[in-house]
Amino acid sequence: MFCIKKQKVVAVLVVALVIALILSGCGQKNVKEPQAMASTNEELMTIRVAKQFGLVYAPLMVAEKIDFFSKYGLKVEWVTLGSGGAVREAMASDELDAAFMGIPPYLIGWDKGLPAKIAAGYCVIPVSLVTYDDNINKLEDIKPEHKIAVPSPGSIQHILLSMALEKQLGNPNALDDNLVALPHPDGAQAMLAKKDIVAHFTTPPYLFEELEQPGYKVILDGFDAFGQDFNFNVALVTENYHDNNPKGYAAFVQGLNEAMNWVNENKEKTAELLASEFNIEKEKLLKYLTAEGVNFTTAPYGLMGFADFMKKAGYISKVPESLSDIAWENILAQVGKREGGPCILENIQWSK
Repeated sequence: MFCIKKQKVVAVLVVALVIALILSGCGQKNVKEPQAMASTNEELMTIRVAKQFGLVYAPLMVAEKIDFFSKYGLKVEWVTLGSGGAVREAMASDELDAAFMGIPPYLIGWDKGLPAKIAAGYCVIPVSLVTYDDNINKLEDIKPEHKIAVPSPGSIQHILLSMALEKQLGNPNALDDNLVALPHPDGAQAMLAKKDIVAHFTTPPYLFEELEQPGYKVILDGFDAFGQDFNFNVALVTENYHDNNPKGYAAFVQGLNEAMNWVNENKEKTAELLASEFNIEKEKLLKYLTAEGVNFTTAPYGLMGFADFMKKAGYISKVPESLSDIAWENILAQVGKREGGPCILENIQWSK
């Protein structure tokens, strides 16, 4: 009888040990890839976030597949929209708490009273004007009948084009009548079909896809138009969410930083996760993710650099008096304020 009881005890111990090893293995997996770590009994805070199209959104697309936020008690509800203008309208209508858009569309919204500020810089990435027309080699070769695709009026592509036109032709609005509003995927499709448009101001992967075609070429580089590097997008958070959900705000910023860092440390895994999303082979997507000039970062670049030009060209009626007018405290702390003259981070917030 004693032996039978002893055997039962041993069996129970063995089962307990197996369960412990399984749980230990699960714990090891959490070290490698972020997992939901919030208590199941604890209700998650929610934040509604909008993104757009393109390789620049790879960290956010990864964040939809791998949870970087719930361990901080935050649940993200993702929405994808086609342009900064659409994002701005949704945010103004209180349909969003946070969003990613170019600095120029944001400044247009800020000028009109959009109650949101910058919570993070978001990526420095190539953006270029591409054409397949043999007769177009510079902006002055573009004729009235030539149509140029940009995501929307007031988009970062539109403003970069206007900046270049002012420098080269003395008229920032010289090609406004040539513009056609198309989301990046539609613009790329039209370009590859050589239908309706002859030029496309776009970003990766569409930029790289177009330039791989024979005869397609860049006639304007975005960094040249601006004068230095700039954030292609910024992360915005509304005043209402920032002021009333400080824990949610902090969780959003931290989760975004983790997603960005994960992509930088795991380019091959990122390519594997997103290849089907972009309908591109994994090897080609990895090539795009590691292409020269692609910088996945939340550091602020060029936040104030568009404002003076946009005021002068009539896109906005006023300019921010200081960075604090458009950015939350964590951005101000990142940039700093050097006494006796601006530091490098302060200088790169303006264009050259």
